[in-house]
Amino acid sequence: NITSEKLTVEQLISDWGDDLQLKLISGKKGLKRTIKEDRVQKIGLRMIEPDITLDKHTVQILGRTEVSYLSKKTPDEQNEILSRLTSQKIPCLIVTKGIKPPENLVKRCEQAGIPLLKTLLYTGKTISTLRAILEVRFAPFKTTHGVLMDIHRLGVLILGKSGIGKSECALDLVLRGAKLIVDDLVEIKRLGTSKLVGCSPQNIKHLMEIRGIGIINIKDLVGPTAVMDKREIDMVIELEHWDPKTEYKRVGDDYDTYNILDVKLPYLKIPVSPGRSVSTIVEIAVRNQIYRQSVSS
Repeated sequence: NITSEKLTVEQLISDWGDDLQLKLISGKKGLKRTIKEDRVQKIGLRMIEPDITLDKHTVQILGRTEVSYLSKKTPDEQNEILSRLTSQKIPCLIVTKGIKPPENLVKRCEQAGIPLLKTLLYTGKTISTLRAILEVRFAPFKTTHGVLMDIHRLGVLILGKSGIGKSECALDLVLRGAKLIVDDLVEIKRLGTSKLVGCSPQNIKHLMEIRGIGIINIKDLVGPTAVMDKREIDMVIELEHWDPKTEYKRVGDDYDTYNILDVKLPYLKIPVSPGRSVSTIVEIAVRNQIYRQSVSS
């Protein structure tokens, strides 16, 4: 399991500046400062604390309340507050609602190398959007070999040893109306405590390798409706070579569970042997899972 360790302020602006409507006001030399947590902190009344301590890995927010409070202070009082504020080892400050930050704050952030950013978004929208971005950015993730598909609106991760026929099964399902998210290497992130989302590395997006044919682009050959960029994973199916000594579950039996990033998913092994239509069996297993969900709900 891997977790993203850090995000620089420069990366935040580059990757999500448009979504957050961010503009750098001062403190350019601090753009390499790092954000390491998905929490966002509104400074609020902490501003007046004589021994103020802000989380050094957390983005700090200044809204109308804080800026209005500062503007009512004498120059000496303002200097004292801003001196304490800009002595903190924080990643950056974001002023919301398009409010013009006090000139004293602009100068002190420049001197301290703290990136001071401005957004047109309201405070609540800034915090919720930023939290959503950081939650995804810092979510635990892993990569696994397999195929991720949307089959009848169920996210299905198909596993199995190399050469077992995962891609051929997936291609057959695509031609029946299923959607391909990724073939070969699936990037999986856990969002919250129980949601897994899979997507494709950029360099293999929409591509599938079929033995005897080579690499094909599903989006180009079948059409844009045959692919998706990402999908929540609802079920895991593993293909394996038929073993006469193994007692396989029947489709109607209770499924086992498969653990990915501490999230348990319904899991079914499907034996592969000559003459069996694996894609049909996979589709029936998916339909059965959908039926189970409708009954249990």
